[in-house]
Amino acid sequence: MKVLLLGLGSIGKRHVAAIKTLDTQTEIYALRSQPNADSYPGVTNIYALADLGDVTVDFAIIANPTAEHKTSIASLLPLKCPLLIEKPLHATLDLAELLEQIAEQGTLTYVACNLRFLDCLVYVKNHEAELRPKRLNEVNAYCGSYLPDWRAGQDFRKSYSANAEQGGGVHIDLIHELDYLYWLWGMPEQVKSTLRHRSSLAISAIDYANYTLEYPDFAANVVLNYYRRDARRTLELVFDDETWLVDLRANRITCNGREIMASTQTVADTYILQMQYFIQLVQGNQPSFNTVDDAYNVLKISLGL
Repeated sequence: MKVLLLGLGSIGKRHVAAIKTLDTQTEIYALRSQPNADSYPGVTNIYALADLGDVTVDFAIIANPTAEHKTSIASLLPLKCPLLIEKPLHATLDLAELLEQIAEQGTLTYVACNLRFLDCLVYVKNHEAELRPKRLNEVNAYCGSYLPDWRAGQDFRKSYSANAEQGGGVHIDLIHELDYLYWLWGMPEQVKSTLRHRSSLAISAIDYANYTLEYPDFAANVVLNYYRRDARRTLELVFDDETWLVDLRANRITCNGREIMASTQTVADTYILQMQYFIQLVQGNQPSFNTVDDAYNVLKISLGL
């Protein structure tokens, strides 16, 4: 296979590692924005799409800063290859024309939300049908961690996550929670949100987000933040007779304190499973379970629109 990569930061390198785990013979080309960019093992630098010459790309990965996604997608459409787009789809909703072009061209798209491959969430998804007869009264999703710890050795204030103008902000950086709720229960009937950046981090990007997603029979509450030092990521399902606590960091589910599921799977494993899924999509031409249209719906929720 031949793969084109836009964005060789930490996420781009995760995708490279996943590809190489699955197929060491894959040729990966990275479109670099800076002349004489540092080389990376197993990756060939190019500086313009024309540098590909007669190379036919099997698929492309967009893993550059969120604010650049729209321009990057548009630049790749002439290649007529499948696109794996790192979440979120973009930083704004100004995408109608681009989505129309993708639909007209019939481009296969998958927006990468690797937590859809996390065992504890897959367990909830797979058991959703048998859980349906239970009365679900309330859902609580929480994700809080400390942004300065995200990238060791870097000034967090210079990262795109901390800067609104680069498409940063906890509401789209940690869009996983909104994505998996959409995956589990679809589009809510109504969304209420509070988005703020007034914490001690003193950054321009949103560092606290609070959502209420209203579904026909229950409400889902979502809290996201950048400033929690004792990181926590949980999903709580409050039924009329029991409560499930899904601990995403531990990859474990308890029901009223009793363990019902546990996994040793790591986050790195989810990137490999995700890449395996996408390669199968490319090779089998099957429908994607997270297209740009799905991701656009999740972005609407994220922006409170």
